[in-house]
Amino acid sequence: MDLVAQQRSTYEAVLRQNDAPFITERPALFSPAAAAQDKGNTRGTFGRFAQILLPEEYSDWVEESVAHVGSCYIGDWTSLHKVKVHGPQALEFLDRLGMRDLSRFETGQVKHHVQLDENGWIASEGVLCRLGPQEFVYTAGSCDWLLWQLGRGGWDAAATDISPEVFIFGVQGPASLATLEKLTGDDLRDIGFSRSRMSTVGGVPVRVLRTGISGELGYELHGPTEHANEVWAAAVASGQDVGIRQLGFRAQPVQHIEAGIATNGLDYLPASILTPGAPRQFRKGAPTGSFVPAGGVTDYFRKPGELGWGFRKGVPDRDFIGRDALVKDAESGVPARRLVGLRWSEQDVTGVLTSLLSGAELPDQMEIPRSRGPHFDHVLIEGDPVGVATGRTVSPTLRAMISLCVIAPEHATPGKEVVVLWGRPGTPQREIRATVTTLPFKPDNRRAETARL
Repeated sequence: MDLVAQQRSTYEAVLRQNDAPFITERPALFSPAAAAQDKGNTRGTFGRFAQILLPEEYSDWVEESVAHVGSCYIGDWTSLHKVKVHGPQALEFLDRLGMRDLSRFETGQVKHHVQLDENGWIASEGVLCRLGPQEFVYTAGSCDWLLWQLGRGGWDAAATDISPEVFIFGVQGPASLATLEKLTGDDLRDIGFSRSRMSTVGGVPVRVLRTGISGELGYELHGPTEHANEVWAAAVASGQDVGIRQLGFRAQPVQHIEAGIATNGLDYLPASILTPGAPRQFRKGAPTGSFVPAGGVTDYFRKPGELGWGFRKGVPDRDFIGRDALVKDAESGVPARRLVGLRWSEQDVTGVLTSLLSGAELPDQMEIPRSRGPHFDHVLIEGDPVGVATGRTVSPTLRAMISLCVIAPEHATPGKEVVVLWGRPGTPQREIRATVTTLPFKPDNRRAETARL
């Protein structure tokens, strides 16, 4: 079997999850803030984020990609799945579902909730916010795994899909606090990192969460969709004096790679796609790139330690799904791969970008700033595979082509020279030199002390 056929065969398990006729899909919708956003969408183009269409660019994707460093942006994450979990055993259920200890989970607190399958692979991950003693909201690319696990029974808890009812707007960057304080008329400096509380925008109740998806000081606004247009417009107006930018779909992913954050469905595939009876997660297409998995579709899965989400002091004694598999991994003595950054050779990247102007064979082209769907490339040292690169992105802030990379620990040293094999099997592939670097790519300012701002 040649490499192309082998790759196609490997994808079949993924594609089987996407074999429903297109007409049965939930139809694409516009954001609940579409009317307000349309004023800035002068190009009139849209990109699909799950079931919602968002403007590709408002002004210019490069300008929008640097806004979180120099000023701030407002971006739309309403497409994320949102489920409220409530009831006497809601906390107990969530504690077993996720690998993090929730015994000290305070009302208003926000936690990264990583959910595993029985093999220790990541099945889902997102943000969990505690609203009250028995009430929580989980927000993720898909909440299917949570709903399926709860639906198996045995818990005095219920789940309510509130996705159509709630908008999520991100306001990120050093000027985000000033923008939101002007927007709400409220002093928000008491909201610590990974904390939240209620406020209002023109009388509309909103929850303000302090998050860090950009690697900078940043917040999210969660509020009722019927008021999404007025809140979006008011936020844009409140940020005018500090240079706020509206963040289009094209520039949206750049900050995640700069911050060293792997994205479900793009930088790895969720293990839940192989669970019998579990609903499929929203599709982002079959993986592309030079990587040809030797072990089947599970080669696209990741353990939490491979993405920097492992335990610092070993696997804890508390019970959670996937614990036994993580213990077995630890006892094997085989070191886990590590998540690092790669800076790609400017010269080699330029060779690909300018290949259309030469007489040489044409390699796969590089979408700018990054590929829309999951893309996996072999990382080599002296021709031998040592890792997998994902999330290749042009960073206007760093003036570099960068990516994430899961790599064997002996090659994770900053400054290590590696080669990324660019191009699908069967195409004129190129070798792109790259240098290993620590993550995040730029200083981590998520926990900036707001009392001094």
